[in-house]
Amino acid sequence: MEVIGENRGKRLVATLKDETGTIDLVWFQGWQWMQKSVQLNTGYIVYGKVSTFNGAIQIAHPEMDPITEVSATGKQFLEPVYYTTEKLKARGLTAKAIGKLTKNLLEQLSPQEIRENIPVDILQQYRLMPRSLAHYKIHWPLSEEESHQAQRRLKFEELFIAQIRICRLKIRRQKLSHGYIFGAVGEHFNDFYNNHLPFDLTGAQKRVLKEIRQDTMHGRQMNRLLQGDVGSGKTMVALLTALLAIDNGFQACLMAPTEILSQQHFKGISELLENMPLNVALLTGSVKGKARKQVLQGAKDGSIQLLVGTHALLEKEVEFQNLGMAIIDEQHRFGVAQRARLWEKNNIPPHVLVMTATPIPRTLAMTIYGDLDVSVIDEMPPGRKPITTVHRTEFQRPQVMDFIKEEVKKGRQAYIVYPLIEDSEKLDYENLMKGYEEVKAFFPEPQYYISMVHGRQPADQRETNMQRFVTGDTNIMVATTVIEVGVNVPNASVMVIESTERFGLSQLHQLRGRVGRGAEQSFCILMTGNKVSKDSKERINVMVQTNNGFIISEKDMELRGPGDIEGTRQSGVLDFKLADILADKPILDAARNSAEKLLQQDVDLVLPENQGLRDFLAAQRSKTVWSKIS
Repeated sequence: MEVIGENRGKRLVATLKDETGTIDLVWFQGWQWMQKSVQLNTGYIVYGKVSTFNGAIQIAHPEMDPITEVSATGKQFLEPVYYTTEKLKARGLTAKAIGKLTKNLLEQLSPQEIRENIPVDILQQYRLMPRSLAHYKIHWPLSEEESHQAQRRLKFEELFIAQIRICRLKIRRQKLSHGYIFGAVGEHFNDFYNNHLPFDLTGAQKRVLKEIRQDTMHGRQMNRLLQGDVGSGKTMVALLTALLAIDNGFQACLMAPTEILSQQHFKGISELLENMPLNVALLTGSVKGKARKQVLQGAKDGSIQLLVGTHALLEKEVEFQNLGMAIIDEQHRFGVAQRARLWEKNNIPPHVLVMTATPIPRTLAMTIYGDLDVSVIDEMPPGRKPITTVHRTEFQRPQVMDFIKEEVKKGRQAYIVYPLIEDSEKLDYENLMKGYEEVKAFFPEPQYYISMVHGRQPADQRETNMQRFVTGDTNIMVATTVIEVGVNVPNASVMVIESTERFGLSQLHQLRGRVGRGAEQSFCILMTGNKVSKDSKERINVMVQTNNGFIISEKDMELRGPGDIEGTRQSGVLDFKLADILADKPILDAARNSAEKLLQQDVDLVLPENQGLRDFLAAQRSKTVWSKIS
């Protein structure tokens, strides 16, 4: 050990040796104190960041514990790591100091103060560490095995408590929530199914209808989530569900997040039912004056059997004579409080079917939507051609534009979509306008006609421009992601997504779903700069390799983590400190099985062996579960 340098450049250097070699320990500050404190020819456990200086390996300002101290305390060579900041370090809160504070705190707590919240038989079944011991050992394990067992115990606890909350909601809803009985499959359903159905239903659609039929015939309110990929036929299931309600003397409503999507639902359903004696109406913000009064009166007196609309359906002035079925499309676009207002439209809440074209991984669905009944349409209607997806760079833009021209010559249409991120709205708007000018240069009028749609436009102008594309008056739509949901143009065969690297997998899949709706082959072109990050390449490769939304959603969750999947943060269920529902799926399965088994025997947790769990839940702040309402 020696002092090197002069004046302010002085530093203390000591050499640490073991059987593998040597390393320098360096102190630039406080070296006088360290020179007195460090004992030569003494064993130390040393912690720190290893670096090199002039070819020598060193640790600057290491943390050190004498081996004699380690042995006396029984501590093995495992040290907890705590994240800190430079400001905290300046006030003495280094990782080591935080560790000492944590240790002192835990040693002051008795096992009785960290009360057990998992019944003894479950602890024994899965050989779980007691709760108080796990909290200590996760910080101060004597071995890697102890660290693993402490983490396993606390992960199980997080997942078990979450599943208890969710499963209790489901059981209570099934026991206590009364619903209308749809006792018959009647005239309208059978007439439509036998005489007006434009295509045979897939096996998945039939399975879902059977599940809905079972839900609605037992006097309990249905609360079902219907997942299905873009184009899988959810709307047909929704229509048949509405007919089931109508046949049993009830009204039905279908609520969609945008005016254009509501109009498309209304137009499509009206065409399907045009030869049947049913009254279908549309209610959106654009329906005004006398027409609006007629719709409101028809809903109130029951003469309108199926009402399609936007958020306008939630307004207080909208009253139903006997609403029995509420269907919500793209449900993640509606807030919880908004959806809840549909419940107030009748004395007994209507049956609820919420639909999403954003597939949710089964593992995540089990965690978030455990208190809903979940149906999945996992087949596509026959005749649908898979969308061909390719990746192209800026160098290949001329060829991409030429390809669009070829498709337009065939009578097809194309989307060109630009990203929109709120934090850089001005820059995104400038990029959109620049892109629009470039597209016009490639596609000059009057040979081509272009619509532009973005969030800064007045709503009526945006709807007009979208409608021009829907009716075929324009060949190309240049837009931001406002068209992600709500445009159904079977004639559109090309989707170009600009700056693909700025989109998540789920959003890319939704955008791609805007094409491939007709009989012709469709294409999705993922445009990026010439240099792409590793993560972006991985997302692009997934899109190129598969059209399956469920595979894409699993990969999306794997890449981004469950807490970032769109819309799930509002559930309050995924705020896990340790558990990872992908990596810890075996623990999740065990926790869910245990929760279901326990609640089957004691849903109110009144048995003595469940008192600790009951007390723990009562002490916790209640969390809003997304699916508690719909």
